[in-house]
Amino acid sequence: MKKKDASRRNFLKMAGLVTVSAGATFYGPWKHNRVYASPTDKPILIGMTSDASGQYANSGASDRRGMMMAIEEFNAKGGVLGRKIEYLHMDTETNPATGSRVAERMITRNEASFLIGAVSSGVANAISQVAQKYGVIYLNSNSSSPSESGENAHRVKFVWDGNGTNFAKASVKNAKNNFGSKWLLLTNDYGWGHDTSKATRKLAEAYGVEIIDELMVPRGTRDFPSYLLKVQQSKPDVVATAIGGDDSKVLRQQVAQLGMGKNPAWINNQQDWPDVYGLPLNNLFGVFGTTWYYKLDLPGVKEFVQRYEQMYPETAIEVPGNVFYNGYMATRELLSAVQRVDSTNNIRVIKELEQLKVSAKDRMQHFDAYMGPNHQMQQTVYMATANDDKAWEQNKNDMFNVLSWADPKSVEDTDSMAAVKMESYEDTTTYDG
Repeated sequence: MKKKDASRRNFLKMAGLVTVSAGATFYGPWKHNRVYASPTDKPILIGMTSDASGQYANSGASDRRGMMMAIEEFNAKGGVLGRKIEYLHMDTETNPATGSRVAERMITRNEASFLIGAVSSGVANAISQVAQKYGVIYLNSNSSSPSESGENAHRVKFVWDGNGTNFAKASVKNAKNNFGSKWLLLTNDYGWGHDTSKATRKLAEAYGVEIIDELMVPRGTRDFPSYLLKVQQSKPDVVATAIGGDDSKVLRQQVAQLGMGKNPAWINNQQDWPDVYGLPLNNLFGVFGTTWYYKLDLPGVKEFVQRYEQMYPETAIEVPGNVFYNGYMATRELLSAVQRVDSTNNIRVIKELEQLKVSAKDRMQHFDAYMGPNHQMQQTVYMATANDDKAWEQNKNDMFNVLSWADPKSVEDTDSMAAVKMESYEDTTTYDG
């Protein structure tokens, strides 16, 4: 399906973004009933499918800021293929049904060239089904369920975050050796929580860990004492959590209030920066995974942080975190792929992304990254814990102490890679952005 030029809504520049309907915020120098003299006059439109409300609202905002900075950098150099890049955002509300409606509207009504954004894996899966129907490339920037690059993989979808299996491979053996073999699982009761817990359980049991219990926590839980009482009664050596977003923030606060941060030991496969930013340091207990940290002593990191500070001087989160980083990297690599193939044709761009390799220097990580056969970016995985009090007192933003990093090969989700099935190129609708 090749898109035709059509009338556009009236959009404002970034400095004056306006909400024109419930859940839809539009950006860019667009004009109503605009007619394009040639294809190069037509902007490349990126639809941002990230949460602005619900459990992952804070992460959704960071995700968007990363995308916006990458777009700003390309536009400062003249855009892509001689075309300016514009974008719109619609709130996916941490709700799969809303995600489907947003994707459908962006593609059929707003004629989005590409879709980018997700934190909730359930929402990402819903968006990707719509994107595949129309052949629109969709970048899942920040959700980390193994199913996103496994059973729910699609030809048009590319996953940019590490997943639960990657983080479990980096943490489980070390936690068993250092803390003990009697474990309890604390799990958000939805897709990402289930998949992440499943990956942790499989690896833990392979290393001789005994899983003594698993407590399922509904999304939106704000009262954890009943669960924490069960933890105390079970007396595990390790609590392995798969709790995300605002739920994770509340859990951490209540664990700290009860003085349970050091005993038992806690591991969290992944800790997103927006979920802990600004909390007291004693809330940041245990060992957790991340894909990036703004204090890494690597080429380009300081300059990247400076660009963030210059673009977002009044943002509540003063430094970029892993969610921002993933949104930025996904957008940058998509637009770079469009440049390399000199086309917005979806099949050509898909094939280019499928062979993507990015140097450690360009990724600002310790190891080179590459796109796996399951359409997931294979990258360095970092394990971290809370920084020491002295460093934190000197810099309230320096919350993480990075303990170690694992190369992509050592933490590959080989099960997803082996089992993945996705649509053929021939069965994917041709789409030009």
